[in-house]
Amino acid sequence: MKADVRSAAWGRQGNIVLGSKGILRDGKWAWARSLGWMAVMLVIMGAILSLQSIVKSLVNDDSVTLAMAFACTFLAYAAYSAMVHYGERRGTSELVVRPLLREYTTGFLVGATIIITVIGSLWLTGQYVIHRGDWTDWAHDLRDAIGTGLLEELLARLILFRLLARAFGVPAGFVVSAAVFGTAHLANQNSSPFAAFAIAIEAGLLFAGFYFLTGRIWMSAGIHAGWNLVLGGVFGAGVSGMSGEGSLLVSLPNLGSSNLLTGGAFGPEASIPAIILGFTAFIFTIRLAPRSISGARTE
Repeated sequence: MKADVRSAAWGRQGNIVLGSKGILRDGKWAWARSLGWMAVMLVIMGAILSLQSIVKSLVNDDSVTLAMAFACTFLAYAAYSAMVHYGERRGTSELVVRPLLREYTTGFLVGATIIITVIGSLWLTGQYVIHRGDWTDWAHDLRDAIGTGLLEELLARLILFRLLARAFGVPAGFVVSAAVFGTAHLANQNSSPFAAFAIAIEAGLLFAGFYFLTGRIWMSAGIHAGWNLVLGGVFGAGVSGMSGEGSLLVSLPNLGSSNLLTGGAFGPEASIPAIILGFTAFIFTIRLAPRSISGARTE
């Protein structure tokens, strides 16, 4: 059984499968069951991801830590698939493998392009200075970008956004999941309420927009990875307030430049140009959805 899920507020349709069977069946307290199911999923994911820290505390070896990172990512996706299968009584069309390479690569290139545009505009206007660096840990940065993208998109988009949309509608799913995503970055080094707001607007909305556009997670994970890798690994700027040890280039705010324009110590993600470009890309992505896909639906 399939039914269009329409939003008068947005006037648009997406291709996300929200679910309408099992725990997510229609009826009394459907919204409460959706939120409860979301909490259960997040607790299970938290338990899986904690395995990496437990193993690291017992075996202080980089190769073991790397292996556990990949193992936890695999376990998290396997657990999500199992919960959807048994709890929601449907297949995971959001994880269909066939378009993975194409959509992930496209997302990666979009994320890279956005960051190149942001850094380029800051450099051209004299807000940033760029020097040559020494990218000795490129392999680590690549693995970290891919792993972070896959895990954070699973949590923020497949669980938070989807189930909030199931409970309260797609517009609320966008707004609330983006707010949670931004707020989660308040714990990061050099963060601030404005930085959290910026992350929510430019990334929280945009990454959910790619999931909304395709109905699958791959483009969202790709843009997340491309965004982080180019920002930190290539340009050597702060990634959500945190700096790495090596990068191809080193990008820093110019002395006397405005924190609103550069993002200050948090990095370019807290800059006005990043907010404008990220939100513009989100609007463009949403406008593409009705022309490229059939509609949001429940199964």
